[in-house]
Order: sequence, then structure tokens, then C-alpha cells
Amino acid sequence: MKSIAVFCGSSNGASAVYKEGAAALGKELAKRGITLIYGGASVGLMGAVADAVLAEGGKVIGVIPQMLQTREIAHTNLTELIVVESMHERKAKMEQLSDGFLALPGGPGTLEEFVEIYTWAQLGLHRKPFGLLNIQDYYEPLVKFFDHMTSEQFLQEKYRSMVLVDSDPAALLDKFGSYEPPAVKTYIKEDQT
Repeated sequence: MKSIAVFCGSSNGASAVYKEGAAALGKELAKRGITLIYGGASVGLMGAVADAVLAEGGKVIGVIPQMLQTREIAHTNLTELIVVESMHERKAKMEQLSDGFLALPGGPGTLEEFVEIYTWAQLGLHRKPFGLLNIQDYYEPLVKFFDHMTSEQFLQEKYRSMVLVDSDPAALLDKFGSYEPPAVKTYIKEDQT
């Protein structure tokens, strides 16, 4: 695994533990030589994870839409900052650059990005690992909701098991390393070479 996209908030949240968790993830990514792919901001958990990777000598690629360059305060010290036209283009670029996807705590935007990647996995559009860094049980209601979807037969168990969850960054990244996606009908175009 060479790169991981991290979806997270552009605010710090109500507890310092969220920012500490983002920094711990950043340090672990740098320690493992994994490039951080993220939304390109210098503020909130986005800035915390990027700053931690950079402080440890790691590589960070930010992907930010033009309209958010000033609103989210684009990070100016990244390895690379890619400016795109739209939120859709941002997600597509992050997916293209990443070998896996991880969500730190965040708001509706973070949830939307994570759920879209989840949906793409169900459809067989990618076979990459994805998960939730469950800092201070932030994602516990969402995990329970996924379980509820499964028990109510709106989500098959093989798809429910795709979501990797842990409160420890190292343990979650270890799960990424051993991830085996379930057999799903794929819509990925095979290389013709």
C-alpha cells in the first residue's frame, strides 16, 4: 500500500482527542512510507493529519477544488497540491491516486465521501480497502446503522464486512494490509494488454 486517501473534517471537533487522533494517523502513515492523499486544507483535522505526515518527513498530496482554495485555506507546504474544478473531480482524483480510503471524524462532507467510496466498492468499481478510524467512538452510531441496514436486508453481509473499523491507526492500517474484498460483480474494465 503506497497511498491512502483520508476523508476528514476541516474543523477540529469538540474534543482535542480528535486532533490528537488525526496527528497519530499522520505519524503512522509517514512511519510506513504511505503517501497521504487528502482534501488539501490547512485547517481542522485535514491540517492536523497533513502536518503530522510532513513533520515526520512523509509525502502529502492535497486535492482541492478551486472554489474551496480560500474557504478551506489551502495548505501551502504540501509535497503537491492539485487544484481541480469541482467536488466530483476532487473525489475522482483522490480515488485514482489512492490504494485505500480512511475516514477520520468529520461532518456531512466526510460522510458523503466515505459512503460514495463504499458504494463504488459494492458495485465493483474498485477493490481497495476502506475504513473508519473510530476515535472516541465517533463512528459508533454509523457502524450500528450499517448493522441495522444488514439486519433489515438493505445491505448484504458480504458488503457490510467490507467496512474496516478500529480506534487505533496502526491496527486499522494492519487491517488494510490484509484486506480481501468479497467476490462481487465487477464493472472495472480489464487491462487489454
